[in-house]
Parts: sequence; C-alpha cells; structure tokens
Amino acid sequence: MRHPHDVDLPVRVDRADPAPLPAQLVQQLRELVVSGALRPGDPLPSTRGLAARLGISRGSVVTAYDQLHGEGYLHATNGATIVHPDLARSRVERAGPRPDDRSGARLSAPPPRRTRDRPMIDLTPGRPDTARLATPGWRAAWRDAAAAAAGAAAPPAQGAEPLREQIAEHLRLMRGVVRDPQDLFVTAGARDGLQLLLAALGGLAGRPLRVAVEDPGYPSLRRVPERLGHRVLPVPIDDHGLDPARLPSGAWSGAWSGDWEIDRAPDAVVVTPSHQYPLGASMPAARRLELLDWARAHDALIVEDDYDSELRYVGEPLPALSALDHGPGAVARPPAPGRRLGGGGHVATLGSFTKVLAPGLGVGYLVAPPALRGELLRLRTDLGNPASAVAQDAMARFLAGGGLRRHTARMRREYRRRRDLLGAALAGVRGVRAVPMDGGLHAVLEFTGEVAFDEQDVVARAAAAGVRVAALGSYWAEGARGGRRGVVVGFGATGAAPEGEALPDALGVLARVLSAPGPAPGRASGAAR
Repeated sequence: MRHPHDVDLPVRVDRADPAPLPAQLVQQLRELVVSGALRPGDPLPSTRGLAARLGISRGSVVTAYDQLHGEGYLHATNGATIVHPDLARSRVERAGPRPDDRSGARLSAPPPRRTRDRPMIDLTPGRPDTARLATPGWRAAWRDAAAAAAGAAAPPAQGAEPLREQIAEHLRLMRGVVRDPQDLFVTAGARDGLQLLLAALGGLAGRPLRVAVEDPGYPSLRRVPERLGHRVLPVPIDDHGLDPARLPSGAWSGAWSGDWEIDRAPDAVVVTPSHQYPLGASMPAARRLELLDWARAHDALIVEDDYDSELRYVGEPLPALSALDHGPGAVARPPAPGRRLGGGGHVATLGSFTKVLAPGLGVGYLVAPPALRGELLRLRTDLGNPASAVAQDAMARFLAGGGLRRHTARMRREYRRRRDLLGAALAGVRGVRAVPMDGGLHAVLEFTGEVAFDEQDVVARAAAAGVRVAALGSYWAEGARGGRRGVVVGFGATGAAPEGEALPDALGVLARVLSAPGPAPGRASGAAR
C-alpha cells in the first residue's frame, strides 16, 4: 500500500525555537492525536513528503515518527504510517507537563498496547469468507459493469431485467422454483424485501399486521415488523422448525402465558424452512404442506426467508415453499371476495446473495405472490430501488457466466471442512453438545446442564482471550421462556485475523474457555441485573 501523499497536516517548524526539530514534530503530532484531530487509523504523510513540505531533512521526520511509534501513538503497516488503530482516545492524556511536574518533562504514560500480538478473531455468525471470491470471473463482471455504467439509464423500479432473468434461471435450477421474471423484484437484501412486503400487505389490510415469527429466530428480521408498527407474535419451534399446529386461528397472547387468544389469525408468518436460524432445523415436506394448508385456510402470507439454502452439506435441499405453492404451469387464481390472496399466491420468498458471496453486496430478490405484485410495483416505483445499478449489472454478468454456481460448490466443500474441524476440536468438552447442522455458516454449541455454564460469562471470557462468539439466548424473543443456552460460532469469516490458522487457533481458545471453570450462573461479571 502506498503512502497517501496528499495528507496535509497542520504542523510547522520554528527554526528559532531552541527545541530540536524532531521534538517539535513529536509535540505537535501528539497534540493532534490527543485532541482528536487525528483519529485511530488515520494515515500520516510519508516521511519524504512531510520533510519536503516543511523544508527539513527526512531524518528529522523519521526520528519523530520513530519516537511516536515507540510511545504507541503510531503504527507502521504495509509501508504506511497510521495513527495506532487500538489507541483509545479516552486513555490518552493531554500533552504537556502535569501540575506537579516541576521539571517540565511529560510524565504521563503512553497509551497501553495490546496484550495480543494477533487481531481479534471474530467468529460471530452470518458472515461468509470473501477471500476466495476475487476470481477472474468476479473481477471481470464488476469491471464490465463499471465500464457500461457511463451514460446508462437507471434500472427500472422492479430491478434490471437481465438480473431478474438470471435470478429466475438460478431459482429454477437451484431451488425448483419456476417463475416468470416479472414476478421477481430486485432488493437490497432480505430486510429490504420484508419491509416492502409488509408495506404492501399492510396497505391492503388497512391496519397494523400480526406477524408470526420463529422463536428463536433471526433478530433483525424480528425487529423489522416491530419498527414498522406491526405486532410480532413469537412462535416456539421444535426439532423440525415451526410447527403449523402452533398457528391456530387466534393471536398469541404473550410469551409468558404461552396461550393463544382466539381472535384473529396472523396475517403473515416469517419462516426459515430450509435452514432454521439459528438451530439449523430443516422443515420436512409434510410440515411444509401443512403450513401451506394453514395459510390458505386463513388467507395468510408465508414469508419464506430462503437464506443459506445453497450451503447444504447433507443430502439434497428440499424444494422451496414457493415451488410447492406455485408449481410449474400453475395458473394463479384471483383472490375471492373479502380475501387478500388468491390461489397459488400464499408464499413470498426472500433471497439474498450476501451469505454466499459478500455481506456488503447489497443485492437480493423477492419472489412475489401474484396478488401482491401490483401493489409491490407501485410501492417500488414511489420509493425507488435501493440496489446499485452497477451492482445489479455485475451480478447479472456473474450469474450468466456460471460464477455463482462454481463459487457455491467450492465454498460448500470448504465450509463442510470447517464444520468438521469445529466438531472435532470441541468434541471432548464436557457439558457442551454440538447441535447437528446440515448446512450453513455457523454451529450451535448448546450447554447440556452437566456443567453450570453462564453463557454471558463464556462469551466475555472468549472475547478476553481474543475470540468473539454470540450468545445463543439472544436469539429468543425478549422475555420468552424455555430458551436454550449456549454459544453460536460462525466459521465463515474470521474478522481481521489472517486466514489459515485463525479458525484452528480460535477453536483451541474456545475449547480452553469452555474447559476452564467460570462463575456460577447469575454471578458473571457481565450478567444482567
């Protein structure tokens, strides 16, 4: 990485000052860091560039940088000099002598350095490994899309037609879903698609919706309807995912009572049938058909979050709910009087490429039920499409060239290897059970009760040892009873830690944390009161 030569710092030298030139630079640069004018991670000019601007020798600048590096203010990386990333501003005392410093020397201690030589290994779930994505096909797709962007018109509100055509082909080949590209909407991801669906359905209902969600489930998808003013109804799952028998024609009265009040059925049910999040259950075919029958009987919309469906390691994936709801050649019937949804139109499927490709991609899709397509299109026309035109074009090119299928097959093998590595590393830990997973980017280590673990304490001790994981209990709705306890460990990305030995090292640390005694439940330093 080259030095950012255009960085222009407000520093100067005074040759009439008796202090040496390097000392003048040290004092001014230190004050810039302390005041916050220079923040952790900010680049500094090259020694040659700063020396030329100030009209002094390069050696004077090198001497100043070396001193600040030794004090912990600066950090050299890949040939560049930056303000140390781990320099917490709250720990830096202002430059200058203390009131009791009679010698005039600066007595304040430099900020503490990291005790670890390596960066934090981040094993929080849901983030893919992007290191193997930069293939020639991926680079070519983005290069050609960027070149074609000059003078190109904005994509239509529903999304670029070439991308919708490629997504339709991808769904046909990979998920058994045969739909016309006109039934597809390009989104910025699953949450964007869910917001669009709830806005359309709520507009037709003319009131806040009742939205049933899996408990436990993906927290951000649970928060979307809450933020939009709808009522969220947490529904407990079992080893096969959501049980339609828990969805009678009534409203959930609350997590504490665990009963239904017969009033009105949920308007929508958000499910992850292919790979329930976070426990990994796959909904069997009989239960999928039962859920569809329930939705048709109660004029309810099933929102199928089809995340991680491509990353299956054991057996073939079951067909998407959309494929069961709307088979090949099926003709959707218009809604009957007094009903919002028609025949062949009770499932909307949300998909995203972020879990397979890159979290920052910001491109996904929505397979819309026919009865909602018109309202969805009107909403998208008014609100605009948030997905970048360049990203849409690049994804269309990448899909057309078979890049997604090749990358998925490659990463499926790699993630299976990592899953097996995790199971082997933690197999002998007492009081911990690895929940069986048929696919995905994470594993669940459930506490069996044989050892009195406190999951917040385990998470805190793992972080102190350099490994970040998530608490399993955080995936249950607030106040819900019966939540299982443990930790959720991702094995996709590893944060800033270098690839290779990061995952084995992190699993060794986690095994030692789980094998070491901790405080009894409720006595952990991080336990909530």
